[in-house]
Amino acid sequence: MNLVAVGIAAVVAYFLGSVPTAVWFGKAFYNTDVREHGSGNPGATNTFRVLGKKAGTIVMLADITKGMLAASIAVILMNLGYIEESYLVTAKLILGIVAVTGHIFSAFINFKGGKGVATLLGMMVAVHYEVALVCIAVFLITLIISKYVSLASIIGTLTFPSLLVFVPRFKSSEPLLIIFGFFLFIVIVWTHHKNIRRIVEGEENKTYLLKSSKKDNS
Repeated sequence: MNLVAVGIAAVVAYFLGSVPTAVWFGKAFYNTDVREHGSGNPGATNTFRVLGKKAGTIVMLADITKGMLAASIAVILMNLGYIEESYLVTAKLILGIVAVTGHIFSAFINFKGGKGVATLLGMMVAVHYEVALVCIAVFLITLIISKYVSLASIIGTLTFPSLLVFVPRFKSSEPLLIIFGFFLFIVIVWTHHKNIRRIVEGEENKTYLLKSSKKDNS
C-alpha cells in the first residue's frame, strides 16, 4: 500500500465531503442561507424544511454523490497499483469516513456542517450497493410511515450491519465491514440524540414525503 497516495486521496475525500451543498445551493438559487432558518443545520433535512422538496432532493442527491465519489477513489488507487485488492473495502471505508467527517466538520463553513447521513449513505452504496439499496428502501418506508427523518435515518443505518449478519444473501466475509456498520449505527444515534428526545416529547418536526404539508415551501 502506497501511504502517500492514500494520504493524498484522504485529503481529496475530506474536501469533497466538506462541500456545503445545502449552504451553497440555497444561497445560489434561493438567496437563502439554510443555517438561518429551521433547525439551522446545513444539511438536506433542513433544506427540505426551509426550501421545499425540490431543493431538498437536489441537496440530498448531491450529498449522497459526495460519499460515493469519495469512497470510489479507492478503486482508482487499486487500478493504479497503489493498494492491493485485498485492501479495497478497507480503503473505501477509510475514504468514506473521511468524507463524512468533512461533511460534519466542513472546512468551508468554519468546521460546522450537517449530520452526514446522506454522505454516509453514498459511502455505503460504494461499499455494498445491494445492501445500501435495501437500507434506502427501509429509510423511505420508515419516513413515509413515521414522518421523522431522524428515526428513518437511525433504522436505515441499523439495517446495514443487520443484513450483513443475519441475511444469508448479504452475509459478509469482511468482519471490519460489520463492525463498522454497527459503529455507524451508534454514531447516528449519538448525533440524533436531540431528535430522539424531541420525538419522545412529541416536538420533532415532521417531513411529508408523499404529500404537501402547510410547512412545505416548494
